[in-house]
Order: sequence, then structure tokens, then C-alpha cells
Amino acid sequence: MARKNTFARRTPTDIALHVWGIIVFIYLFVPIAVIIAYSFNNGKVLANFQDFGLGAYISGINNDVIISSVVTSLQAALGTAIVATIFGTLGGVALARARRGALWALGLTGLLGLTLVTPEIVDGISFLPWFVTVGVDWGVSPLNNGLVRLIISHAMFSMAIVTFIVRARLAGIDTRLEDAAADLGATPWNRFKDIILPIAAPGIFAGALMSFTVSLDNTILSSFVQQPGYTPWPVYIFSAVRVALRPEVAAISTLMFLLTLLALAFVAVVLRKTGGSSTEIIKTMAP
Repeated sequence: MARKNTFARRTPTDIALHVWGIIVFIYLFVPIAVIIAYSFNNGKVLANFQDFGLGAYISGINNDVIISSVVTSLQAALGTAIVATIFGTLGGVALARARRGALWALGLTGLLGLTLVTPEIVDGISFLPWFVTVGVDWGVSPLNNGLVRLIISHAMFSMAIVTFIVRARLAGIDTRLEDAAADLGATPWNRFKDIILPIAAPGIFAGALMSFTVSLDNTILSSFVQQPGYTPWPVYIFSAVRVALRPEVAAISTLMFLLTLLALAFVAVVLRKTGGSSTEIIKTMAP
């Protein structure tokens, strides 16, 4: 009875908003559903669905070029997540503890915000000559490695994301907790390890996940800094589009999509174990 009364009290605006929300979700997820469906195409071309089967998955897994590009993407994404999480966490903690109106905090915030809004093609054009100059002309050999180039360039963007997420997580933290710990003899490291890190943990996990996923689907920046033998998966797909998309691309893309879902589920479980509610988890994972 209560449900009927609640439904009856819904205004036309509420109904229209619910319908609009359903349409938006359909718009967002139908393309993904199409790719998943066509990943079971045993035909030679993705757009021409012939027989239903797992041939595309078998062919994709046995394709050394495809596997190499996927491994490169995963390695770059993992390295990016580690680098961006370490430096982004430190930056987020520093900004959260900065005095209101501090010039260095305002400058750092503006610089990180500029990093987020700068088009990736501009970043790619900037990174390429820098890598060539420092790596080739100056002889800094690590910058001549394609994987290192991908990690450095991706981490630049992801670092800003982690910083803002961690800062938002620590916003409004009661500084009296640290003061009380200091009065009890806790060292700065112990205060950071036992107070700041546990509070910031959900933001750190969310930032690491965001860094991983952002690096995983980075195409424009990767196409500028990549080297032969270190072609990431998005760049491989972009190159394949010029000829004809094969079902193997849809099959491996589906596996990558499932990997992303597993990463999301893992982070959600970790955040849940830290005591956060569903609302807090959503807020933390949405920068």
C-alpha cells in the first residue's frame, strides 16, 4: 500500500526525470553491449556478423601482436597508477594541510588544474621533443625506453586526479587528532602513518583506480610518445580502424572491459571494508 501511495505522489517532472535517466543509461551502455555481442562473431569482419562462437577470443589470444599491445597497456597502466598514487597522495596531503590562502597551495592547485584541462594533443606535442632531447641528445637512456615514456606521460595527467581526490578526502579533517597524537609522543611519521593514511585510504584507492583506467584508454598522448615494440592497446585499435575492424578487437576489448569491472569491484570491496557507506564510496570515486 505504501508503495502505491508513493508512486501516486510522483509528479510528471519526477516521471520525466526517471525516463530521461533510463534513456541516458541506454545511450551510454548500448555501444558497449554491441561490442560485447559482436565479440562472439566468427566472421572475418566485425561489422558482418556470421556465426556465433568463441573464434574471435581464440584468435585474439593467439595473436602475438595483440597480446603484446595489451601487455604494454597493462604494464603502463600499473606503472602509472604506482607513480601517480605516490606523488598524488603526497600532493593531496600537502594541499589539505596548507594554510588558507597560501600562495604555494594556490599555485600548485592552478598548475594541476591546468594539467587537467590541457588538450592531450598539446601534451603529446610537448612530450615528444622533450623525450628526444633528454633521452637521445643528452643521453639519459631510461627515457629512450617506450614503456618509461608511457608511464611518465600518463602519470602527469593522473597525478593531478589523485591529488584532487586525496585532498577532497582529507578536507575538513580534525587537526586535533594529530595534535593529540603529538602530545602523546607520536613522531611526524607515526602521525602520518596511523592517522592521515587510514583516513585518506579510500581516496588513495580511488585515485589509483582512476589512474589505472585513465592510462588504460589513453590514445592521443600514447600515439605521440610510443615507440616500436611498445604499442599500447588503444593505439593498436586506432591503427586497425584505418583498415577494417576484426572481431578479435571486440573480443579483447570485452576482456579489458571485464578487467576494469573487476578492478572497480575490488576497490568497492576495499572501501566497504574501511567502513564507508555506498554514498561515501560514490563520492570518493567521483573526482
